[in-house]
Amino acid sequence: MSDIGTGAGGARPLDGLRQQVREAARAATAQELAAKPPSASTVTLSQLMDLSHANFMGNVHGGEIMKLIDTAAGIAASRHAGGPVVTVSLDELTFLHPVHVGNVVFVHASVNDVGRTSLEVGVRVEAEDLASAERTHTSSAYLVFVALDEHSQPRPVPPLAPKTETERRRQGEAKIRREHRLTRAEAIRKGRDKETRDRETQV
Repeated sequence: MSDIGTGAGGARPLDGLRQQVREAARAATAQELAAKPPSASTVTLSQLMDLSHANFMGNVHGGEIMKLIDTAAGIAASRHAGGPVVTVSLDELTFLHPVHVGNVVFVHASVNDVGRTSLEVGVRVEAEDLASAERTHTSSAYLVFVALDEHSQPRPVPPLAPKTETERRRQGEAKIRREHRLTRAEAIRKGRDKETRDRETQV
């Protein structure tokens, strides 16, 4: 058997990290599910965009922005859940303006609403021109995460306790998006079930 990809003692490099994740999930499962305000998990990431982030048009590649969005949203979701989470869906992603090489990108993420095991996180991306200090709102996105226990199964998350009018508005809008997601998924399921029945009757 090859030793490639193993560390000291033959252990795989990711084994220690996976063990840490399992321990964090175990600890999170044992915590009381006390309600938390969105401000307790809000996060902002910033990064200077250079040529390594550029696409063939000379602007910052959309995939680079998506990676920052997922990272910031994942941190906010993990903070609220108190442990590991996984991305379930990118519900919406809107590119409003291009991001240019040399801009500093600020990615703001905050938990908008939670279900029993899931969380919706809203993300706002701003690009700052260093010369003028002008900031432009370039992207918005909504992502859904699920919290995991030590067996990689969904686990309950703390309730959300919005404190401000803005936080309450965001929670209300998140509930509307959740209903739309469920309605869309049910409509698609019914359409596929009908297609399956139609094929079976034609055999």
